[in-house]
Amino acid sequence: MVLLQPKLHLKVSQRQILTPGLVQMVSVLALNKLELRDMINAEMVENPVLEELEDAVPIIDDVSRREEDRDRIAAAEESPTAAAEKKDPFEEIDFGSFFKDYLDPGYRSPGEMEEVERPSFENFLSKPGNLTDHLVWQLGSLPMRPEVREAAELVVGNLNEDGYLIASDEELLGVAPPAPLEADANVGDNVVAAAAALGIDASEPVDELLQPAESAPSQDWEASAGISEATAAAFAPALETASEPSASPHTPPTPISQPNFALADLHEAIETVRQLDPPGVACRDLRECLLYQLRHHQQQLESHKNGNGETAQLLQDAIAVVDQHLRALQLKQHKEIARAIGRPIEAVQHALDYIRTLDPRPGLRYNKVQPRLIEPDVAFVKHGDEWLVVMNEEDVPQLRLNPAYRRLLSKEGNDKDTRNYVKERYKSAIQLIKNIEQRKQTIMKVCYSIVARQQDFLEKGIDELKPMMIKEVAEEIGVHPSTVSRAVANKYAHTPQGVFELRYFFSESVNGPEGGNTSLLILKRRVKKLIEEEDPSRPLTDEQITRILQSQGIQVTRRTVAKYREDMRIPSTHQRRVKK
Repeated sequence: MVLLQPKLHLKVSQRQILTPGLVQMVSVLALNKLELRDMINAEMVENPVLEELEDAVPIIDDVSRREEDRDRIAAAEESPTAAAEKKDPFEEIDFGSFFKDYLDPGYRSPGEMEEVERPSFENFLSKPGNLTDHLVWQLGSLPMRPEVREAAELVVGNLNEDGYLIASDEELLGVAPPAPLEADANVGDNVVAAAAALGIDASEPVDELLQPAESAPSQDWEASAGISEATAAAFAPALETASEPSASPHTPPTPISQPNFALADLHEAIETVRQLDPPGVACRDLRECLLYQLRHHQQQLESHKNGNGETAQLLQDAIAVVDQHLRALQLKQHKEIARAIGRPIEAVQHALDYIRTLDPRPGLRYNKVQPRLIEPDVAFVKHGDEWLVVMNEEDVPQLRLNPAYRRLLSKEGNDKDTRNYVKERYKSAIQLIKNIEQRKQTIMKVCYSIVARQQDFLEKGIDELKPMMIKEVAEEIGVHPSTVSRAVANKYAHTPQGVFELRYFFSESVNGPEGGNTSLLILKRRVKKLIEEEDPSRPLTDEQITRILQSQGIQVTRRTVAKYREDMRIPSTHQRRVKK
């Protein structure tokens, strides 16, 4: 029989332990200029040892020294007679204001009551409204049964940012678990793809990586400071996952709540929400969204009676096309649609032109996305025949250690707790200053490596972009690839060709002409250019595009061309064909 008893075991093992300094180094390296400025300001608030060094502002020690000298001189010059002639401090008390504040004199005029300074109402900013607030405000003015109101509020809460209802009837009734987030995200992608097939611009530019980014007003980059040449130490591979939280392998299922309404109440609530502004909200697909917008226009035309017969017929044709032949319209089968609805092909084209004026994403009218400010972190400037990398350090506080706290460490009158606190604050401040300088040197080395490889791009344009891998740059400057990845994350460079994200310069390569390499970004640009220059009645197939690229010396396959075409959200050959 084996008895359970405690035992001591010794085990020798090696582990990589990340100190707080290394963790801070990793986080500081991944910050862009705006984030770094906010982080420094927050650290200066928390750590009294840190202070901003400004040339125009005198140092605290100099100010205190001048004040002591001034007081000493004033005390020496002051005579006893002058001290006796001083006014009695008791006479300086304003007894009138004292009694006025603490004794009730009776009636006061409105002017006397408003003597307290209050902030201006212009300083109060209201929260910007969104689609949910707009719909809830409309629901509050409509009379309806409590069950329908509860269902309508639930419907409004299950709309995505585009205004589409992403939950099924079973999910809203609580008889089915919620769909995964991936399924909800696919709803928006399907709407954008279906709208693009109709020729409706429903998305942001898909080739945003192929265009220069918008930036904040640029400074004069030609007047640059000197560039430090200190080397940056390599980060350990274990830092790759230092700041990434571990995900739980098992996520508990979301409990299903039982609502207080029936299926008929839910359908009534959905129909009620669809009648609200903006038209086309709370629909489940693009067809329903366009149909409700067209019917809304038709109702407006009938109620105002300010249209003519041609407008009414145009709306009727558009409704017939969207209701029954939307898929054929995406495939540009105009003749078949005209034959099916009994109208000439010109009427189908006019209906398509009107459909293209509709909004496939009505929710974005109220769910406005705030523009993101882009300010370059570095600038690539050509000085003579040499390219320089200039760090944009404008508006970034320059830190220094406050020497007043250093004297607290040497004074014997301070207790042990005070000295320990100041010592810890000093260590934290020194570590932060070192990490900020380490970040600067690492970014500079990565950028100089980019400039050395992309000089043709900087001088001639985007078509001269060379393929470049993060691993290659990491080996060149002697750091881990994760360090380079963090150094270029969310950072932008000001170049003669525009403002680009640093990650833009890194791309894979394909076999190019004469045995060279061509960047994948350049390949996508060539595919898009070939499709833009094709004959709409005889569009190029993926196989034909592949043969054209191969004739230019770029070895790609048809599957690769099809993949890049779908990434750029370009419709297929059948959807691009326009039948005459």
